[in-house]
Amino acid sequence: MNPATVSCVEPISSVAAAAAPTPLLDAESREWLRSLRGEGAAREYAIARLHALLLRAARFEVARRRPTLPHLRGDDLDDVANHAADDALVSVLGRLDDFRGASRFTTWVYKFALYEAAVKLRKRAWQGRELPLEPETWSLFSSAGLEPDAELEQSELLHTLQDAIAEVLTPHQRRVLVALALNGVPIDVLAERLSTTRGALYKTLHDARRKLRKHLDERGLSLDTWLEEAN
Repeated sequence: MNPATVSCVEPISSVAAAAAPTPLLDAESREWLRSLRGEGAAREYAIARLHALLLRAARFEVARRRPTLPHLRGDDLDDVANHAADDALVSVLGRLDDFRGASRFTTWVYKFALYEAAVKLRKRAWQGRELPLEPETWSLFSSAGLEPDAELEQSELLHTLQDAIAEVLTPHQRRVLVALALNGVPIDVLAERLSTTRGALYKTLHDARRKLRKHLDERGLSLDTWLEEAN
């Protein structure tokens, strides 16, 4: 994205632009806000500087995660960084009024780029992969070296849990739970594949946990440690 393409967008709040900067902000942060809420060449220059800052941050995050993504080539990684910087720029410009000065402005915006880069890398890692519809393994719930009575209790618990997932949950709840809690599918990837939002998936996951917890509690069993985990 050419930073100039967003320069024609009106500042988020004309009232905020006219108001004096809060005295709690450091001088550099006040200058960033003043320039980005301004008009004309000064604002275009500030947007270009901001995009460059976000691109550096995105490239840093991409380089940091590169060892975990050996299948991605240099061009792919650079593409991820550029798209992350573009999306982070739009997010920052749309949320200038959210900045409260708890940190420097540059520190605040840096996090937008890191987040966007991480999300895009997770999506690239799953590109072309089918979402697993069944648990790939139940071994993560098993503990080795248990006494016979404890091993029997664990076996009963896992059997009941498997039945509950198949019978108590709706197909959508089952798919979300299996993907997020059992198979480690990133929530951003699942949201994109199902054409929904992270918030909607968290709600589905919460409802599925609640159903399973109730089902297990009624049978005198508990798996709270697992049920509290989120992807």
